[in-house]
Amino acid sequence: MTKQNRRARIVIMGAAGRDFHNFNRVYRDDPSAEVVAFTATQIPEIAGRYYPAVLAGNLYPDGIPIVEETRLEQLCKDEDIDAVVFAYSDVTHDRVMHNASIVLASGADFILLGPQRTMLQASVPVIACCAVRTGCGKSQTTRWLSRYLKEQGLAVAVIRHPMPYGELQHQSVQRFACSEDLDAANCTIEEREEYEPHIALGNVVYAGVDYAEIVARAETEADIILWDGGNNDFSFVRPDLHIVLVDPLRPHNQTTHHPGEAVLRMADIILIAKVNSASDADIQSVTEAAHMINPDAPIVRGASPVVLDDAESVCGKRVLVVEDGPTVTHGDMSYGAGFVAATQAQAAEIIDPRRFAVDEIAEVYSKYRHIGSVLPAVGYHSSQLQALKQTINAADAEVVVSATPCDLAALIDINKPVIRARYEFAEVGTPGLGGLVESFLKEKNLLL
Repeated sequence: MTKQNRRARIVIMGAAGRDFHNFNRVYRDDPSAEVVAFTATQIPEIAGRYYPAVLAGNLYPDGIPIVEETRLEQLCKDEDIDAVVFAYSDVTHDRVMHNASIVLASGADFILLGPQRTMLQASVPVIACCAVRTGCGKSQTTRWLSRYLKEQGLAVAVIRHPMPYGELQHQSVQRFACSEDLDAANCTIEEREEYEPHIALGNVVYAGVDYAEIVARAETEADIILWDGGNNDFSFVRPDLHIVLVDPLRPHNQTTHHPGEAVLRMADIILIAKVNSASDADIQSVTEAAHMINPDAPIVRGASPVVLDDAESVCGKRVLVVEDGPTVTHGDMSYGAGFVAATQAQAAEIIDPRRFAVDEIAEVYSKYRHIGSVLPAVGYHSSQLQALKQTINAADAEVVVSATPCDLAALIDINKPVIRARYEFAEVGTPGLGGLVESFLKEKNLLL
């Protein structure tokens, strides 16, 4: 069969998130295209599995293999690939184009699918909270928005960027309303970091694989949908109000990453986050850069104050700091809220966890060499969670400061006191985010 007469042979590059969504939206039911494989990176133990037939549709009775991204070049040659679709986020522009070069050299097309083909349309208004980088503060901003909206008498459903790290066939549509739902789904640390704080506020959180069905389910119980973005991806659901965060602690990242720059250009409102922790010069720098990129979007400011549950127990102590995992791994932050909180509490010493890192935790430090004297809370699978436990318990520290949003001590047995560091969004200055959201709600006739 000639190329002209056969289905176009496609590879989708991903990290267990947008790749599956793009397939579902564009390729699953397209008889002119054949997705030969997904490639996987960022998330351990995704490669070597299959996108299951029950989710892949009638054209894929055997499912679709998921292989390591390192096999991309050979895959293009061996499988006579016509096009490669790049479908993950928080990636430098350089890295995107290096991948493109590999693909183009093989003779295939390199494709980036945009909002027009991939966004779903909801029947209720949607507010999306996105960012230029991982770790800008989207989650606490979304939580603040959920409280604000519920105070206006609105029923809210939160839809989270996908985190399907388990058995995909059981994760098509996930609804989390209580801690028992998390346990039943065998959620990883990374999932719990995102879901637990919402559940604590009484929010219902949807996530999974099939976002068309997820949106359809969420619409039945909500006056408004909140998209809680992951990494720096753009929303899977078309937003009626698009809020995008920039981070003055990383003042040069507005135009360095994909699709963060595109997301910033799409923004209806730009939020300068963490102004309580950044210098005036860096705040001014990111404000000017954001305005230059998107001059039509109003710019507001927000803070991320950090509070320790028991600061006195940290003062004068030797402290091990555990940080939110994605923020200090592929988010490129050397430290996070836990380090700030421990420093403010006048810890005698923040110890370097590398001396105690075992097995897979040591591998994380080897991969992400920018990480400072903090321990990323990683637990994508049971062996990694066990390695995290061993590292914490071996550490020569008197107390642990945990800034992961999930309850770490409830997941693993830790042999030293754990003090949680919590951070939330707070408005700074006028006009504030709340005033702009209020105007939006009035336009949509959602305020009584």
